[in-house]
Amino acid sequence: MNPLAGKTLFITGASRGIGKAIGLRAAIDGANIVIAAKTQQPHPALEGTIYSAAKEIESAGGCALPCAVDIRFEDQIQRAVDQAVEKFGGIDILVNNASAIHLTGTLQTSVKRYDLMHSINARGTFACSQACLPHLFKAKNPHILNIAPPIRMEPRWFASHVAYTMAKFGMSMCVLAMAEEFRPHGVAVNALWPRTMIATAAVRNLLGGEAVIKRCRRPEIMADAAHHILTQPSRELTGRFFIDEDVLHELGMTDLSAYDVSPGMELMPDLFV
Repeated sequence: MNPLAGKTLFITGASRGIGKAIGLRAAIDGANIVIAAKTQQPHPALEGTIYSAAKEIESAGGCALPCAVDIRFEDQIQRAVDQAVEKFGGIDILVNNASAIHLTGTLQTSVKRYDLMHSINARGTFACSQACLPHLFKAKNPHILNIAPPIRMEPRWFASHVAYTMAKFGMSMCVLAMAEEFRPHGVAVNALWPRTMIATAAVRNLLGGEAVIKRCRRPEIMADAAHHILTQPSRELTGRFFIDEDVLHELGMTDLSAYDVSPGMELMPDLFV
C-alpha cells in the first residue's frame, strides 16, 4: 500500500536533512513534493539544493516542484503555494521543517540573530500555515506537521539559549493553538521531535562536527515517524507532540540501530527531551 500516493506535501527546508528525508519517504509512495527552501546554488558548507533534492525525489518515485522560498517573506510563500496548487491541484499536507538555530545566551545573542530565529521558526511556521490552510480545508485527510519540541516550561531549556528556545516553542505553540482552532475543519496539527541528535548540516556545522555526527541517528528515523503520523485519519490524531522513537516503538520496532550513523556508539540526546 502507498497511502501518500497522489498526495501533495508542501515541505519547508526540504533541500536537505530532515525535510528532504520526509519528502523522499513520501516520494516512495508516489507523492508530490513541493520543495520550499532557499538554496538554489551549491554551498561549500551545505549539501544539496532545491534542484538536487528534486532529482532525488523523482528518482524515488515522486513528483517534485522545487520552489525558491525564504519563509521570512510572505510573498515568496504565497507564490510557492500558488505554484503548487496550479501544478498539483491542491495541498494535502504541510510540513513546517525550516528552522534557524543559534545556541547562545542572552548577552551573546545579537538582536539581529534573535530576529532571524523568530522570523524563520515561529513567524515562518505561522505564515506557511496561514497560506496553506485554505487549500488544506479542501483536502480529504489534511495534516500540518511541525518539526518542533514538546513544550516544557523548565528553566534548563531556557537558561543557556533563551532566544532559540522561544523561537522553537513558538512553533510548538502553533500546534497547541491550531490543532484546536482547526479541529472543526478536520485539519490535524501535530509536532514531531527526535529523541536523539539527528545527523544534519546544523549539527555538523554548529553543534560539534563529525565527532557529534557519529553519535547521531540518520534523518530517516524522523521521516519514517512522520510518514506514520501523516497517514493517520486527521480527525482522530491532532494536537499531539510526538517523539520519533516512541512512534516507531508503537509500531513494534524495538531495534532502531539501523538508523544509527555509527552503530554501537552511545547516542547523544537531543535538546528539549
